[in-house]
Amino acid sequence: MTPLKRLYNLLELDKKDVSQLFFYAIIAGLVSLSLPLGIQAIINFIQSGRVSVSWIVLVILVVFGVALVGLLSLMQLRITENLQQKIFVRSSFEFAARLPKIKFEELYGNYPPELANRFFDTLTIQKGTSKLLLDFSAALLQIVFGIILLSLYHPFFIIFGLLLFFLLYFIFKFSYHPGLETSLKESKYKYKVASWLQEIARNNYSFRNELNFAYALEKNDELVATYLKYRENHFNVIKRQFTQLIFFKIIITAGLLSVGGYLVLSQQMNIGQFVAAEIIILLVINSVEKIIIGLETFYDVLTSVEKIGQITDMDLEEESKSDILNCFTEIILETDNLRFNFPDSKQTILKAISLKIEQGEKIFLDGENESGKTTLMRVLSGLMQPTSGSFFINDDTFQKIDLKQYRSQIGSIIKGETPFEGTIIENIAFNDKNVSQEDLKWAIDGVQLTSLIKTLPEGLNTKVFPEGRQLSSSNAQKILLARSIIHKPKILFYEDPTDAMDENVANEIIDFITSDKNNWTIIVSSKNPYWNTKCNRNITMQGGKVLLDTKK
Repeated sequence: MTPLKRLYNLLELDKKDVSQLFFYAIIAGLVSLSLPLGIQAIINFIQSGRVSVSWIVLVILVVFGVALVGLLSLMQLRITENLQQKIFVRSSFEFAARLPKIKFEELYGNYPPELANRFFDTLTIQKGTSKLLLDFSAALLQIVFGIILLSLYHPFFIIFGLLLFFLLYFIFKFSYHPGLETSLKESKYKYKVASWLQEIARNNYSFRNELNFAYALEKNDELVATYLKYRENHFNVIKRQFTQLIFFKIIITAGLLSVGGYLVLSQQMNIGQFVAAEIIILLVINSVEKIIIGLETFYDVLTSVEKIGQITDMDLEEESKSDILNCFTEIILETDNLRFNFPDSKQTILKAISLKIEQGEKIFLDGENESGKTTLMRVLSGLMQPTSGSFFINDDTFQKIDLKQYRSQIGSIIKGETPFEGTIIENIAFNDKNVSQEDLKWAIDGVQLTSLIKTLPEGLNTKVFPEGRQLSSSNAQKILLARSIIHKPKILFYEDPTDAMDENVANEIIDFITSDKNNWTIIVSSKNPYWNTKCNRNITMQGGKVLLDTKK
């Protein structure tokens, strides 16, 4: 889909508001261009040396016209403000609804926070679209109405109108693609600079060292230099457009003044018509200038629409067909000759995996780094889909399973996962009204968070910083553990869930998680060997294959 098509689809959502804007612009344009006619009539009355009621009425009408144009502009501002608010609201919910649901294959090779940063292009769309709708519509209508009005004075002005349209067509035709291409490249490196600054902020302790600090500035310098190169290329397109406009204005102004003067001297126009014609010509030329200068805004809006469009084009996981979550009595997982490889790689990460996992089993995934255990766990948990082979859940193929239904029965901790900005209780229960106080207390006590919460003045309502920055790594893991069990799921998928804790505390929590009182299935990968002693099945992986599968 082209950027122009994306912009059209965006405006199509609010076509009623856009239509109102154009309607007010047409009225304002007609009123604005009737003002020179009123001025022409006033000048004629003044030349005759007579003061009459008609002269006073014309003055009042001209003043009323100015006031009416101002009122119409105010109404347009109100409509564009509504448009800006709608664009912001829709974009924020579009991002919020899409980012958690984008398919793994689409996200692979992208950094999700960088994709989220593109939300700031919404601000450009907000301001730019309003400017385009207000200025471009008014300018185009003034050009059209102005040329029609001028042609009534003398047929020569028809040539002037044709030259104007040729100018706009010429500038747009030969500048559109270079302007859009350089704007997209400029935007790409603008986000690279923002992404690098984000990395510096995220790892600010690492960059405090003088040598590392110098590297941070050096890389920033490289990115900024590339950005400036593409920014300069884009400016050259804008500069070329404006240079063409300047030459055109010089030629047109000189020609029109000469021809207008000649028409007056040859008595084909009177002095009032000449003044009115020159006012209209100035309005039309200023409208052309407004459009040419506004092309930079036009490129910015198209670039922003395209950047956001690249996210909205990403495929999402299939939506649930039902809002009713089934309560499975048990979940049995089975794979048959399952294989997986990443989208940009021919190397097979999982090779011919055939397993059957019964409800209530406690499985310890073992293996060296890059053996495939993390990938297997993420495929089984529904984060990634197998490349080939079969994955059955309760004798149904994975492709037919409703992910919403399946995930409602899963608790998980993925490596790298951290608490988000919000209160402790929000991080654990996500404001789920169905979570009882008994279940909340059970989960908090089970992962040994109670002592921490009692020391906090606001208890469960204590604010957590992004990534749980003010918490110790062990307490952050306890919050994630409480989150994973609060709904008493059927399956737990754990990647290094207790590795940041002291051994004694970790072992006590492992005893609670693996207790026979809990009938959930556990699939865990951890450096803590105590997990292995509490599990009744050990799966050892090597080179993407199951090397050993032993039950105790």
